[in-house]
Amino acid sequence: MKKYKHIGFAFRQTIPVMLGYLFLGMAFGLMLQDAGYHFLWALLSSVIIYAGSMQFVLVTLLTAGVNLVYAAVMTLFINGRHIFYGLSFIEKYKKMGKAYPYLVFALTDETYSVLCGTRVPEGMEEKKVFFWISFLDQCYWVIGSVVGALAGQYVTFDSTGIDFSMTALFVVIVVEQWQEKETHIPAIIGVISGLLFLLILGPDSFILPSLLCAMMALLLMRQVKERDAVRRE
Repeated sequence: MKKYKHIGFAFRQTIPVMLGYLFLGMAFGLMLQDAGYHFLWALLSSVIIYAGSMQFVLVTLLTAGVNLVYAAVMTLFINGRHIFYGLSFIEKYKKMGKAYPYLVFALTDETYSVLCGTRVPEGMEEKKVFFWISFLDQCYWVIGSVVGALAGQYVTFDSTGIDFSMTALFVVIVVEQWQEKETHIPAIIGVISGLLFLLILGPDSFILPSLLCAMMALLLMRQVKERDAVRRE
């Protein structure tokens, strides 16, 4: 039974994500099926792409028939945020051996949040815990998207607004992080940066500039704190 302890621990850590991903995946599957695509496309995209909010945008891109260059640029703007928070896991992931490529691929917003808050108990391997958390999260998404696509073949209803479910999950994660953290300065910086660039650039182009600005502000704040610590010593 010892070989299953990592899976059991990972499952307990991912229950909140499971509850969100199953319904979000179903929402994506329903949208994709409503756009006229077979449920196998929901399976294929969730296995190969696995990009959360970008998969919702993918439905729009497919129905609009946009070219590959436009789709690539749009993907960069929407999922480019992964570059920024992925930097904090580079050194840790390098120690993960053969699991390294998959862990990089499977690092979504929600998985990142879970991994940041996970304290691996003694007697367990961090590599295995991280792998199973990432893998289970993707399984939830794949199952949800396929179930949603299959259900869409037999249930007809107005799917307008269903893509807002992804935004709702992000709000829940932010509230949870706000309650757990002692300092709220990073969250406040992120909100101010996002609102500022939203007003300047509009909703289609503000994500990457706001992330870059927030990252620079946080790095500057860290340098100031380190200098103050050195002076006190």
